This record gives sequence, structure tokens and C-alpha cells, in this order.
Amino acid sequence: MLTKSFQFVKQSVDDLLYLFFPEACVCCGTSLLNQEKILCTTCRFKLPKTNFHKWESNPMEKHFWGRVNFEMAIAYLYFGKETRVQELLHHLKYKGRDDVGTYIGELYGSDLKRDGAVDKIDFIIPVPLHPSRERFRGYNQAYMIGKGISEATGIPIRKDFLYRGVASTTQTKKTRFERWKNVEEIFYTEKTEQWKGKHLLLVDDVMTTGSTLEACSRVLLNNAEVKLSAATIAVAM
Repeated sequence: MLTKSFQFVKQSVDDLLYLFFPEACVCCGTSLLNQEKILCTTCRFKLPKTNFHKWESNPMEKHFWGRVNFEMAIAYLYFGKETRVQELLHHLKYKGRDDVGTYIGELYGSDLKRDGAVDKIDFIIPVPLHPSRERFRGYNQAYMIGKGISEATGIPIRKDFLYRGVASTTQTKKTRFERWKNVEEIFYTEKTEQWKGKHLLLVDDVMTTGSTLEACSRVLLNNAEVKLSAATIAVAM
């Protein structure tokens, strides 16, 4: 009885706080309804999904042909400037909204699980940040996305396989060649024997030229006997 009373009081307080301090949709700024989270229903409905996981030889996979032997390469959303997707990623990377990463990862993970796209994945591996940059930001956005996918699918997420040994400069405004040079030989892996035969899902926030995913994948495929797939929240192609 006491528990029910506590829950009633807590819900009443939450409702009162929401009345005076409603959360806003990170994309359009409208006040969220009590059951909404991060995005309003309209913005969530209008997310530009790629559905790449349903395609055979989708455009993202073709992008890596001859470069990386991915079992699967997929993205959740199409990226565009001044769009809902850009606003989501901006809040995630630059406004301290780590909850955006978990939320969007859960949405993506739910779709992937429902359609059986990740049934054969053993572990989720987020693209790592250098420790100094992660301390500055407070979190790794790729890890938060991977955490959301993990929570939706039940696939474990691991941070103890792929590491970033050099704090590279930002990729923004770099050419494709400059992006590749910027991430070349900055990742490394350890304890490769325990991963033998596993199918890993490499997770990042956005794919543009694919240089970061390629650099990570070369380290993983060249140093461990694994199968490798890649998933990002957005793709700009």
C-alpha cells in the first residue's frame, strides 16, 4: 500500500513539474507531451529512414566495396544540412545530450531486432574517442548510440576491444583524403584471441567518406579473426 502511495505522489510531482517545465523536442522546439521523449511525435514520424538493412547491396555497402569486407553496412537515417537529423546529431555531439544517443539508438535497435537484421551479431563495438576527448565531452557519442541499440536488442556492448591511441583533429570540413590521413593508424586492438569467430557490429554516429569506419575495420580485420558489420545513425552520401 505504501509503495502505491509513493508511486502516486511521485507521478503527481512529475506531472506538476512537467506542467511548469515541459521538455522540448530537440528538433522543432515544441513542448513534448507527457508520454513523448526527446522527439515530438511529428518529428519522430518524419525521420528520413534509409531502411538499408532491408536492401541487398545497399548504397552504403557499395561505398565500401573493394575497401572493406563488411558483412553488412547500414545507416538509420539520411543526413542533410538544416534537417531534423542534423539537429539530433548537433544536440548529441555539442550540447551534452547523451540521452539523444541512447534514445535514437533504441529506435534503431528496435527496427533492427524486429526485422531480424542483427540476429547473428555477437557484440556491439562503438568507435572509440581518445580518452582526453571523452573526458572533455563527458561521454562517447558512439557508445551512447551503441548502448541504445544494445538495450533494444539485448546484444552486449563492449569497450575493451577497440581503442583510439591518438587524439585526431576534427573531421569537419576535411576532404576525403584529409579525413583518411587524419584517422590512419590511430586505432588499435588487444586480446584478439578471445574474439575469434565473433561477429562484431561497429557503431558510429555518422558516415560521410567512411574513413573512420574503414580505419577501424582494417585494425579489426587485420588483427583478429572476426566477422564485421557497421551501423551508423546517419549517412551523408
